[in-house]
Amino acid sequence: MGYIKNLDKIKNKKYPEMLQSKSTDEKYIVDEKGIRLRGDFFEKQTRLALKNYDIINPLDIEEYIAMGGYYALEKSIFNLEKKDIIDIVKDSNLRGRGGAGFPTGRKWEGAFRQNTEIKYVICNADEGDPGAYMDRSILEGDPHVIIEGMAIAARSIGASKGYVYVRAEYPKAVKMLTHAIEEAKKYNLLGDNIMGSDFSFDLQIRLGAGAFVCGEGTALIRSIEGKRGMPKSKVYRTTERGLFEKPTVLNNVETFANIPLIINNGADWFKSIGTEDSPGTKVFALVGKVVNAGLVEVPMGKTINEIVLDIGGGCPNNKKIKAVQTGGPSGGCIPERLFDTKVDFISLAKIGSIMGSGGMVVMDEDDCMVDIAKFFMKFTVDESCGKCTPCRIGNRRVLEILERITSGNGEMYDLDLLQELSEVITDTSLCGLGKTATTPVLSSMRYFRDEYETHIKEKSCHAHVCKDLLQYYITERCIGCRLCKRQCPVDAIEGERKERHVIDTSKCIKCNNCLEKCPVKAIILK
Repeated sequence: MGYIKNLDKIKNKKYPEMLQSKSTDEKYIVDEKGIRLRGDFFEKQTRLALKNYDIINPLDIEEYIAMGGYYALEKSIFNLEKKDIIDIVKDSNLRGRGGAGFPTGRKWEGAFRQNTEIKYVICNADEGDPGAYMDRSILEGDPHVIIEGMAIAARSIGASKGYVYVRAEYPKAVKMLTHAIEEAKKYNLLGDNIMGSDFSFDLQIRLGAGAFVCGEGTALIRSIEGKRGMPKSKVYRTTERGLFEKPTVLNNVETFANIPLIINNGADWFKSIGTEDSPGTKVFALVGKVVNAGLVEVPMGKTINEIVLDIGGGCPNNKKIKAVQTGGPSGGCIPERLFDTKVDFISLAKIGSIMGSGGMVVMDEDDCMVDIAKFFMKFTVDESCGKCTPCRIGNRRVLEILERITSGNGEMYDLDLLQELSEVITDTSLCGLGKTATTPVLSSMRYFRDEYETHIKEKSCHAHVCKDLLQYYITERCIGCRLCKRQCPVDAIEGERKERHVIDTSKCIKCNNCLEKCPVKAIILK
């Protein structure tokens, strides 16, 4: 228990001066318990994983300690047995924040029961969802919380080595984490005989090369081993045979960020936040057509309306919200009429979407849902490792059908083919990437089938997004200034000065130059 005195010395030295420096910041309200957020964007949030974000200096370990950092690790080493730690995490019902929502305590217990000397802990920081930056922000703003969470996990299962697998595209996150690891070793919070105990834990960083599929657990493990990042059949759980065929605990950044709080405050405290099945909070990257874009952390069970409207402020320019997509490229498109749905693992699954790692993309009336489905399918096709036929071939066929529809060559039977093919891919793909790849297609067809039918029957895109279905038309407002004619790169516009001009649709390449340059807005899309 002697080490806690050293932590107290740092906290007593740093904490008062931090309170004084932050109390004048208009963003924060400070009391004797710490820093509370205020303002329209912040007051409706409950920040746990992000509690230190934008508050502490991530390059100063003493500021993290001043906010209570490494006390949970000290408690785990000197006050709790390994099984006690696991029981607390199990009782909290913390579910993995990486997407699947598997109970963290059960995963740790599986590794703990393995009778072998070598075990590993891995943090999955390979954040590849378009528009998502939750993990990056925690690594950049509060890297020590990940180190502490991983060390507690290692203590509980009997591991002595860990890896953080982070995208090479996150240079600042890598820099902050590297510095934090060095500082933790200097303060005897990593390395041999941590805090003077018999517990040793070493941590290293492994850089990913940008393959989205390496966010899948078995592909990530193969990448760390120096092999090609491809998923493999899960004959064994990674807690039985994972990295180098040894028992391995693999959790994502946000999951580890919750661990110190649970150890310090207890399972009952954590379960008092959120819902019974999905306790705690969830961090979302709220992006797209929304006024207040940014990182949002709310208790599980908040409705989509509360996140998108109350915190996000709705769509800019008084546009009407059409949908929101949760779960990244593997998530579902949820229509505005279902925005009373609670955001938790069960409720989202019931309406054909997923929690995912926390991406939340807002779409308005100017978005075409067929084009949105095509965008995410193209991403998945590009990122497929190609190992299994349903994902390698099936998803490409789905993309081809969507391209036919958006180019004006779709037929009504394509919709039945899309449905059947998407379901087969879901049922037969090897890993989670393939099994959820067609979720945007299935959900958009379920809730926005009329847009698919309009593309096929009327050869029209009402959102004016699909270029092949658009025609540029010059109205009677034309003043014959000839500016559009001069801007056209293919001479598709004819007309005399001060007379109404005409567009030759057979020549038009739909570059949009004429529409943008017309001074009287006489050119419209039909």
